[in-house]
Amino acid sequence: MLEKFFKLRENGTKVQTEILAGLITFMTMAYILAVNPDILAVSGMPRGGIFVATVLAATVGSAMMGLLSNYPFALAPGLGINAFFSYTVVVGMGYSWQFALLAVFVEGLLFLTLSVTSVREKIFNSIPTPLKAATAVGIGLFIAFIALQNGKIIVSNEATYLGIVNFQKVDMHTEGVWALLTLSGIIITSTLLIKGLKGAMLFGIFGTWLLGILAEIFGLYVPYADTGFYSVIPDFSHYTGDLSIAFREFGITCGALFEVDSWTHTVDGAVVGQGFSLIKSLDFFVVMFAFFFVDMFDTLGTLIGVSIKGGFLTKEGKLPRASKALSADAIATSAGAIFGTSTTTTFIESAAGVTIGGRTGLTAVSTALLFLSSILFAPVFLSIPSFATTPALFLVGFLMMGSITKIDFAKMRDAIPAFVCMLLMPLTYSVSNGIMLGIISYTFIHALIGKIKEVHWLMIVLSFVFILKYALM
Repeated sequence: MLEKFFKLRENGTKVQTEILAGLITFMTMAYILAVNPDILAVSGMPRGGIFVATVLAATVGSAMMGLLSNYPFALAPGLGINAFFSYTVVVGMGYSWQFALLAVFVEGLLFLTLSVTSVREKIFNSIPTPLKAATAVGIGLFIAFIALQNGKIIVSNEATYLGIVNFQKVDMHTEGVWALLTLSGIIITSTLLIKGLKGAMLFGIFGTWLLGILAEIFGLYVPYADTGFYSVIPDFSHYTGDLSIAFREFGITCGALFEVDSWTHTVDGAVVGQGFSLIKSLDFFVVMFAFFFVDMFDTLGTLIGVSIKGGFLTKEGKLPRASKALSADAIATSAGAIFGTSTTTTFIESAAGVTIGGRTGLTAVSTALLFLSSILFAPVFLSIPSFATTPALFLVGFLMMGSITKIDFAKMRDAIPAFVCMLLMPLTYSVSNGIMLGIISYTFIHALIGKIKEVHWLMIVLSFVFILKYALM
């Protein structure tokens, strides 16, 4: 049945490979289960409810992607956009979290409308091949950059903003040993990968995690929760009580966006607007379109980058069944808002599963089932430390760099915008910024050298829309 539904043989894969790819993808994404509640709780939402909403949004999104499009892309509430939700819309602009969820819900419906009418697919296909290749490279750099930060190798530095960890100045029982475990994991996983061991990344994750557990047992690593260094040994001692609280709090977040009386707007703590009047306000549309733009181009960028790595694009640079993949993403966003979480989007960590052979929707469905099971096994999944997943993500970033060979650097009118695209993804911490600024530079460079006829009309329209976006939002 699985063979027939997911067309495994046609895609050159088998059940074992797909399930392994789903497991790798899940393990590199599992951090969102801990991080998303931390960020969204700033808005006043109950942490337990956010945890359950995050699990359900990732489950529904990944399953929809696999079943509708038959692609190995996994979804979950996105980083960055969740910070915009809490810190900008709720804390900064003074709106309630229920109001912010409503904006996410409407954004998802708009996203779905454009997907069903193939507008988003046309946008996808209008992006030239050099920018698509640059997107894959940029995502690779972005993934590697995030990995090294999570592994405490790249740290903040007052003189140069970023720098490498200084082992003489950090606590060797927390940050220092964390960085050493990361470096050890990169070396171990790289060796396994070079030797061609099947499941090298999975063995690398578990091997590095085991080193961390041993380090904690022998006192080399000392957990200190106040600074973000938690135990890497699973703890079930308080789990049953925590789970019951989480489900009670989920009753608060689920469906809260439809509570009209909660759509308040405050200024310095005083309520200045409430109810349906807010939907008519300019702020609602500004907030909704901000969510929309980030969601749309984060998703497009991830689909482009991971599709290039997986060989899913046609010779013309088009993605078959793109509208189905985009529709799944849109449905997941609106469903996630109903559950009680910020925008659900396609994760760049999907590249981890694709890299080890995931080629069909069975990978995404496997990831979805693992997210669902995480409700029961949360202490295990939440104990997976970033130093264990960092090596896998770092090497996925390395493997995605291979797409750079598809960029002709001798043809500078294409190569310079590609360079802008790939460089700005890690530097601005945003896939969407890289794509948008790459498109703007591509259009204007071609216009100024008299080659505007080579630019798809949608690229020209998008360039001016993006300029307005940066000017007004």
